[in-house]
Amino acid sequence: MNELTKKLLNYFLIGALSVIPIVVILQIMIFVKDRVSDLFQLVYGYADNYLYTILVFATSFFILVYIGHRLVKEGRSWVIAAFDHVIERIPLMNTVYRVLKKVINMFSSHDRSIAKEVVYVEYPKDGVWTPAYVTNRFENKYVLFIPTSPNPTSGFTVIVDKTKVIKSAMNIEEASSFVISVGVDYGKASEMSLLP
Repeated sequence: MNELTKKLLNYFLIGALSVIPIVVILQIMIFVKDRVSDLFQLVYGYADNYLYTILVFATSFFILVYIGHRLVKEGRSWVIAAFDHVIERIPLMNTVYRVLKKVINMFSSHDRSIAKEVVYVEYPKDGVWTPAYVTNRFENKYVLFIPTSPNPTSGFTVIVDKTKVIKSAMNIEEASSFVISVGVDYGKASEMSLLP
């Protein structure tokens, strides 16, 4: 392969890799637009009236704002409490709902009962350190979720002794960015010196 072909391929790869984040964001935006469009068509299909459709979307918006306001102010909304009461009585669905709710609450800002800190733990073997989310703790034991790169939603749940972790100054967003970027986006790189 001559030198010009190598340079062209190199420039092509650099260009292709540089537009991947843009393509991913555009795909997410297209997905959201399609879901909203499908929902709009579903509502409009029942009423066949734009005024009614806009009224349904405006009402839904204000209901969600009200629920969010109650959750921030009181930590609970009667709408969510009523739905919780119904779901608790459905086998299997209640387990899935409860787990999903806890995971979402871990990443949201209004629930302070779930630990939201990041630590380093030796995993999968001694001498290999990885960031982990503290999801629960009891006495001197930590329940950790160890995310895998580049998808932080997959990973491992482990229970370790408190002495086996080193606290990190990273928040959940920074740790997720670290995992997604396979270590390229590491805002707290100075913490590496704290690891044995």
